[in-house]
Amino acid sequence: MNPAGWSGWLESARRCPSPNQDERPESCAVDLLVIHGISLPPDQYGGPWIDRLFLNQLPPDEHPYFAQIHQMRVSSHLLIRRDGERVQYVPLHRRAWHAGQSCFAGRERCNDFSIGIELEGSDDTPYTDEQYRVLAETIREIQQHYPAINDTRITGHCDIAPSRKTDPGPAFDWQYLKQLLVKGEG
Repeated sequence: MNPAGWSGWLESARRCPSPNQDERPESCAVDLLVIHGISLPPDQYGGPWIDRLFLNQLPPDEHPYFAQIHQMRVSSHLLIRRDGERVQYVPLHRRAWHAGQSCFAGRERCNDFSIGIELEGSDDTPYTDEQYRVLAETIREIQQHYPAINDTRITGHCDIAPSRKTDPGPAFDWQYLKQLLVKGEG
């Protein structure tokens, strides 16, 4: 549901609209935030590849890994790059295709009721202080529009799809994020 006619786009994010989105089920309240980790190619940062993946423009011959994933149709609402840049692919009131087969607190199909945020990184590489600061700021901004996403309704992809996914991984410092949220920093 779209809060009070809001566009669903964050003013502070670079817009890069993905075709991989659709309407959420009618009367489905958005009440979960899912944190992901992504790097393309794996363990490499920077470059256009995440944007290209979410735009269905990933060239299969550019890297051997891309040949395996270039036909995937996926997206996330937001990406926070290593330097803290925010990129938004899907308006928050629409469904992004980030969680796949998933379950949170007994509810299946997390894409229906969640917002997905990708952090540029990998399971075993520490995320940057700037990413944590921008993530905390972004969460607080999202919570202004979606108050049902309280601090207990923020989870990792690994928690909603544990047999398939490991991100954001053991390098993600949940305690540090909680401290920033409690302090109101970001």
